[in-house]
Amino acid sequence: MDNLALLDADVTGCRACPRLVAWREEVAATKRRAYLEWDYWGKAVPGFGAPNARLLLVGMAPGAHGANRTGRVFSGDASGDFLYPALHRAGFANQPTSIHRDDGLQLIDCYITSVARCVPPQNKPVAGEIAACRPFLQRELALLPRVQVVMPLGRIACDGYLAALRVLGHVIPRLEFAHGAVHKLPVGLPTLLCSYHPSQQNTRTGRLTEEMMDTVLAQAKLLL
Repeated sequence: MDNLALLDADVTGCRACPRLVAWREEVAATKRRAYLEWDYWGKAVPGFGAPNARLLLVGMAPGAHGANRTGRVFSGDASGDFLYPALHRAGFANQPTSIHRDDGLQLIDCYITSVARCVPPQNKPVAGEIAACRPFLQRELALLPRVQVVMPLGRIACDGYLAALRVLGHVIPRLEFAHGAVHKLPVGLPTLLCSYHPSQQNTRTGRLTEEMMDTVLAQAKLLL
């Protein structure tokens, strides 16, 4: 019988995409000067959070010196430094910091995953790599039966999540992606709540502000 621990082990052991395996291991061996003392994770990164979560966040892919270093989604880089304080303010995390896998962080009624599980070169997974990871996401959806709201972080994550639903046989029309957009999906599926990705490209330019992130997480709580 499938369970999250088995899924995590399968994700961690995956070597399906040669380009991504080579890149994640090269990054882990080369390291960034600030993290020379770190033993990089350098593998595919599993999801993280509460098994009984009603809110599911879906990201794009691990960061080179974030999750590819720490082994936990959105941990150890600027995206996580923006996201986890917002989750803490909203009551979905027990602390605002996410530094490493053993830092005591726990998610409350929330689970975080991604459509691609390995760090991609130039931070751009290709369609075939996202498709190769899709069965992991589909298994995750089946193993998180209480999810009521899915919040994809960015258009790529949104498209990847909807593609997973379509492959499972659900008829999903083309949907507008916009920060804060809410879409009711076919009966039996969670509500879709879109958000911009908390990347530095968005947060440093003001495209995504703390207030905007707090607002969309407040929307999630209302939908729950």
